[in-house]
Amino acid sequence: MEYRTLGNSGAVVSNYALGTMTFGAEASEDDSHAILDNYLAAGGNFIDTADVYSAGTSEEIIGRWLAKRKDAHHQVVIATKGRFPMGTSPNDVGTSRRHLTRALDSSLRRLGVEQIDLYQMHAWDPITPIEETLRFLHDAVTSGKIGYYGFSNFLGWQLTKAVHIAKAHGWNAPVTLQPQYSLLVREIESEIVPASLDAGIGLLPWSPLGGGWLSGKYKRDEAPASDTRVGDNPTRGMEAWQERNDNPHTWEIISAVEDIATTHGTSPAQVALAWLANRPAVTSVILGARTAEQLADNLAAAQLELSDEETRRLTDVSQPRVGVYPYGPKAQEQRSRKVEGGR
Repeated sequence: MEYRTLGNSGAVVSNYALGTMTFGAEASEDDSHAILDNYLAAGGNFIDTADVYSAGTSEEIIGRWLAKRKDAHHQVVIATKGRFPMGTSPNDVGTSRRHLTRALDSSLRRLGVEQIDLYQMHAWDPITPIEETLRFLHDAVTSGKIGYYGFSNFLGWQLTKAVHIAKAHGWNAPVTLQPQYSLLVREIESEIVPASLDAGIGLLPWSPLGGGWLSGKYKRDEAPASDTRVGDNPTRGMEAWQERNDNPHTWEIISAVEDIATTHGTSPAQVALAWLANRPAVTSVILGARTAEQLADNLAAAQLELSDEETRRLTDVSQPRVGVYPYGPKAQEQRSRKVEGGR
């Protein structure tokens, strides 16, 4: 396992984080605790959850594991999130001071900790002024309830605005951003990655296997197997699955991933994860495992080193299809220049 600083902070985390959205939903408490034990044994130290994961159950499962594993309590870096609805009233959602005060206290209680290492806004709130949210987060840091804060699912302009407002007021600034990012979803490279690099923000990609597509579990023009999320519940996500299946670009990417996996004698998932872990600004890739076996396979990506040629092949074949302007090749040329000048 490789270790990196948590964005522009001094905290150190493993370059593969454990996502726990399955805890209490697709993974029982016993299975979840086994996954946590195995992750810790493999050298991982970064656990990501959220208050809305199984309506707080994921946090509670982690809290009970921490209570049993006193040795782990001081080893792991715990990240959670607030923003989405945890009740039915108008103030049970959002990033207002009122909602976040209660959401943070509830997460602390469920996790059984005095401080949350990384507290993340789960998404942008178009109603609450960003100044109100940032001041709350600054106060939470100075009070000791959280160590650092970050965002999830923010656009580039939203991230940049938040960073500069925080700095203008002398408040603690964000250190991380959680975006969806994989070989199949690279659109964030147009704006979000440059904004993150400019601000020294560390990226924590979620869905690094593109909803399972990069693991090799789906076959072209074959209905999803019953042991996949879509196959288990066809009414959930079948339309998105069909759209992905009908896209030739999907299969070009998967073919390259599978070719490289065969060369190394590894799984396609490990190839996709190894590529993503070394992208610019990426601090830690969030692994979402339903079983200990899935986790073991994914963590093996930490030992996989792709050659420069393999990395280039994956990068080239997965280039996102963008329009002519403002992200096409000619438009990119307009924003670049040679140090030595000239045409």
